[in-house]
Amino acid sequence: MSQKNEFPNFPADCKSMLCKYLTKEVFEELKDKKTSNGFTLKDAINSGVKNIDSGIGVYAGDEESYTVFAKLFDPIIQEYHGFGPNDSHKSNLNPDDLDAPNPDPEGKYIISTRIRVGRNVANLPLGPAITKDQRNQVEQDVSAALNNLDDKLAGTYYPLTGMSESVSAQLIADHFLFKAGDRFLEAAGLNRDWPQGRGIYHNDEKTFLVWVNEEDQLRIISMQMGGDIKEVFTRLATAIKEIEKKVTFSYSPHLGYITSCPTNLGTAMRASVHIALPKLAKDMETFKAITDKHHLQIRGIHGEHSESEGGVYDISNRRRLGVTEVQCVQDMHDGVVALIEKEKSL
Repeated sequence: MSQKNEFPNFPADCKSMLCKYLTKEVFEELKDKKTSNGFTLKDAINSGVKNIDSGIGVYAGDEESYTVFAKLFDPIIQEYHGFGPNDSHKSNLNPDDLDAPNPDPEGKYIISTRIRVGRNVANLPLGPAITKDQRNQVEQDVSAALNNLDDKLAGTYYPLTGMSESVSAQLIADHFLFKAGDRFLEAAGLNRDWPQGRGIYHNDEKTFLVWVNEEDQLRIISMQMGGDIKEVFTRLATAIKEIEKKVTFSYSPHLGYITSCPTNLGTAMRASVHIALPKLAKDMETFKAITDKHHLQIRGIHGEHSESEGGVYDISNRRRLGVTEVQCVQDMHDGVVALIEKEKSL
C-alpha cells in the first residue's frame, strides 16, 4: 500500500461511478477525513481503484461513511436509486399489504421463487471495517438468535470454520454454501480472516437460509419451488421479526437498512423468480419493455452477467431505496404476471 494519499489515476475508458464522481476537488476535500471506526476515503474506494471494471467501485465501512463521505456517496446514490440527499425511506414488511396470488398455479412457467434481504448489526462497523473480534461477536449473537427459531423456521447453524467434508458437500449440493468473495469484495476488505466468524443457517425444510458475515453481516433468504410469492414473502417477514427480537439492525430514516454496497441500501431486498419464457426470449425488445415498465431486472440463472439457459431467466426487482419491501415484491409479482400473459399469447 502506498503511503501517499494521491488522487488515483483512472484510465480514460473507466466507466464506474467512482471514476465519474471522484473528482480532484472531491478527493481533496475528503482524503484526510475518517469515520469514528478509522475508515478512510482510501478504504472506501480501494475496490474501485484496484478493479477498474467495477460498476460502482465504492463500499461503506460503517453507517457514518455515508455522511462523512457524502460528497462521493450522495451522487452515486442519486444516480443509482434516483434518490436525493433530502429524501426519506419507509419500510413495510407486512404481508397483508401484498396482493400476490400465485401467477402460475399450474407450475408451467415459474420454477422457483426467492426473496432475500441484507442486514447489518446496529452500532457496529460494516464488513469492510469490522475487526476480527467484532465479526466473531456478530456470529455468536446472530447464531444464538437463529438457533432460537422454532416451528417451520427451526433448523441448524453450520460454522464455516472446521466444517466437515460431508456437511460441506451437502451444502454445496443444496447451493447453500458461499465461498470467499470475489476480487471486488476482496479489495473492499470483505474477505479478511476467512473463513472465521462466518456460517450458514438453514431450516429443516430448506426453504429458509441465513448467511452470516458474507458481504453483509446477515443475508436472510426465503425460497421455495413454484410461484407462491406471497408465501415466500410471509416466511421472510416472519423470520426477520423473530431475529429482530434478539438482534438490532442498522437502519436510518434517510437510507433505510444500511449496507456496505450503496446499491443495496433501503430495503436491501432482491425478490426474484426463475422463470421459463422460451418464446418471449426470442423477442428481447418486448421482453425488456415489460420488465422496464415494472422496474425489473433480467439476469441469467447463475446471477449477474450470466447467460440464460433454455429460455430460463432470473427476474428481480430493480428498485430498493425510497420504495417499501411490499412495493418491491409487488413490482416483481405484477411484472411476472405480465410476462406470463405475453408468453401465452405468442
